[in-house]
Amino acid sequence: MKLFNKTDNPIAMIVKIFLINLLIVVLLIFKGVSFSEAQEESSEAREVLEAQYTLGSGDRIKVTVYGEEELSGEFQVDGSGNISYPLIGEVQVKGLSLPQLEQRLVESLKNGYLVDPKVSLEVLNYRPFYILGEVNNPGKYEYISGINLYNAVAMAGGYTYRARQNSAEISRSNPEMKIRDADHSTLILPGDIINIRQRFF
Repeated sequence: MKLFNKTDNPIAMIVKIFLINLLIVVLLIFKGVSFSEAQEESSEAREVLEAQYTLGSGDRIKVTVYGEEELSGEFQVDGSGNISYPLIGEVQVKGLSLPQLEQRLVESLKNGYLVDPKVSLEVLNYRPFYILGEVNNPGKYEYISGINLYNAVAMAGGYTYRARQNSAEISRSNPEMKIRDADHSTLILPGDIINIRQRFF
């Protein structure tokens, strides 16, 4: 498709150039706003995760002790909520935030092992979440950072025709609480159990 024709007069060409430039500017602005909104949502998800999340069975964490390779590595939280850590043995981590676990490891390593241990932690894999009730494929799903209820329902194949849409009950273990009327924008955390209820009519 030709944007300009030989028969176009100078005024028509100027108008076309103006309109094309205007379209480009609008698209760039729209893209910038969308990217900014995505960044804000991702940042909010990280803040919620850091503020509310505590470790539990199924999480996989990375422990780094600076200058001590034999004490660094990846550890799976077992069904009892423990990790098996070198020198120390079984460490109860269930219900601890990352800063709390970091402090526990520092104190344990100071107790006869290291003078001034520098420990950092990172969650490599969060435990899954569960979605039950009126979705097409209820079950267990791998947690993806930043997902909300809308995303979770989409991962489960969408609502059934009986579902009460944009409303769910979420049982949360970290911290222990129940959200009775979550909507599509509600952020999902690892380990959440989502129940999509039937509508009344």
